[in-house]
Amino acid sequence: MSSFTSTLLFLLFLLLGGTSPAVSQSSEPTDPCYDWGESSEPPVSILEGEAGWLSCPLFSHPSVYNYTSTQSAGHSLYWYRVPKGHDLEQPITASAGFSKDRERLWLQPAGANDTGQYICMLRNKSSCSKIAMQLRVLQQDEVARSTGCEPPVATPLSHTFIPLQDGKTLDCPDLQDAGRISDSNPTVTWFHVRPSSAWCGQYPFWNSDRQQKGASLQFHVMLDSYQGLYFCRVQYQRRGRTLSFTRGINVTSVYPDSLPKEPSILLPPKDQVITVRTDTDVRLNCTGLFPVILSNSSWDMWWTVDGKTLDKLKDHQRFNQSTRRLKYDYGDQTFENQLVIQDFQSEDLSREFNCSVRNVRGFETRRAQLEVEVSLPSVELGCGLGVTLLLMLLLFVVYHVFWLELLLLYRSWFGTDERHTDDKEYDVYISYARNSEDEQFVLSTLRRVLENELGYSVCIFDRDSLPGGTITDETLSFVARSRRLLVVVSPGYASQGSQALLELKAGIDGMALDGHLRVILVQYKPVQRQGWVRELRRARLALAMVRWQGDKSKELTSRFWKRLRVELPVRRMSHDSNSKDGALMRLYSQNSTNSQTGLISHTAKDPQMVFNSTT
Repeated sequence: MSSFTSTLLFLLFLLLGGTSPAVSQSSEPTDPCYDWGESSEPPVSILEGEAGWLSCPLFSHPSVYNYTSTQSAGHSLYWYRVPKGHDLEQPITASAGFSKDRERLWLQPAGANDTGQYICMLRNKSSCSKIAMQLRVLQQDEVARSTGCEPPVATPLSHTFIPLQDGKTLDCPDLQDAGRISDSNPTVTWFHVRPSSAWCGQYPFWNSDRQQKGASLQFHVMLDSYQGLYFCRVQYQRRGRTLSFTRGINVTSVYPDSLPKEPSILLPPKDQVITVRTDTDVRLNCTGLFPVILSNSSWDMWWTVDGKTLDKLKDHQRFNQSTRRLKYDYGDQTFENQLVIQDFQSEDLSREFNCSVRNVRGFETRRAQLEVEVSLPSVELGCGLGVTLLLMLLLFVVYHVFWLELLLLYRSWFGTDERHTDDKEYDVYISYARNSEDEQFVLSTLRRVLENELGYSVCIFDRDSLPGGTITDETLSFVARSRRLLVVVSPGYASQGSQALLELKAGIDGMALDGHLRVILVQYKPVQRQGWVRELRRARLALAMVRWQGDKSKELTSRFWKRLRVELPVRRMSHDSNSKDGALMRLYSQNSTNSQTGLISHTAKDPQMVFNSTT
């Protein structure tokens, strides 16, 4: 904008015949000269020891100043300099260090003392105009380089794109300018630097895909590994001196033009419905892919509301959009454009929001489909979920601690009394080792509680068998007429050939054949592994094991009796004192207890005595 204003002012200056409101003194004080001040262009940088030049900024607008036309009009170009640390202008004359070529001032070569301000003045007899610029002569260590082998370059790098699998010719920048003042044809040396791998190489390269033809570098087939920085060092002769300068080109590979180049919208998908909330700021994201087009890389991406751009909306202050690049892939670029709708209302759902992308090859637009998000009562939902989890945890703890009590309660309400479904005579048949300790436990503890406290009908072979019978037949008969076989396991149980082993085999066979008998293992005392007979080892894997724990198991409310009741048949018999069955059971239990001493003997010893005592 400033250069355009300056141009208009200078045109006005020419129309007024050379008068100007801004007048300064040149080297000849009698001539008024229009001073354009200092150029807005950045300072010119030249590497110390290399050749370089300054172009007069007055000729940056050819429609205003043209070197050929100004020469025809009698204008002459003069150069002045203000060295660093000085205030006075010094005229520049042709010398070994400076050379004039049309609108350029050549430094051949540049020295550290050449840094400062330079002024070019265009004047004739009736008019004068001048402008200043800055020159910096850099040391080699003042130039930023990506790798140590990269040659220093003071001028900005140029950028060029080469499609993959295609070819292109690289020309060294400013080579033609050097050729105009050179006394002979300049020579060019090419270098390739890959900053990603810190690799540097000088032509000739390792393959024939890149060849130097004259001063140019020819790419026959562009590959990904050929990307990077290319430097050309120009050497030429001028008045018996060898001069040089270096230029850099950043070469980037891109997708070839044979691929589709139309832009496309990646997000939002065609069928996706975006949920929004009212009374909040809604953000709609649109992602577009723009393939690289070397001939014309212009593209555009925007949102419309009801077919209008945002700046044409009545409530445009509620809408704003921003664009950022997400991805760069061999020249193809992916951008995201975000539309922010402030204070989204339910009326906005009826509006049409479209995202559009465009380049020189094509155009695409897509509508964002919106719906209001159903808001759930988060507080109520959170409280309900918390209460539910707490109840589940409480129920888990209660079940873990009181599962036996709960199971017994369930059986008492919904269990089926097996006395109504089978023709069994006994609830429990007790099998145990025939020794004083096990007999004492069975008769004084198990039998007493099962019959007197729990109301079960118990069968004990030594007590309930009649004299004169066969032990094997009666044992099998008692086991078959019982609903449960309760095996009291102890170290002395089931030695080979004993009656206890016969009872165990009969129970296991009955359980396996018809399933009307269940076997329960009661561990009265711990048994070593080698003390388990084969039948017990097999039964232990599949049958319930209830362990007697001495004094801890004596109370009827102990875990032992609860666990045992779970395995025993469901009993709903009334225990009221007026009940006939209860009275008969207590009477039978009392008589059995009084005659207990005479019943513990084996029937094979004295069958007549057992029979008399029973009678």
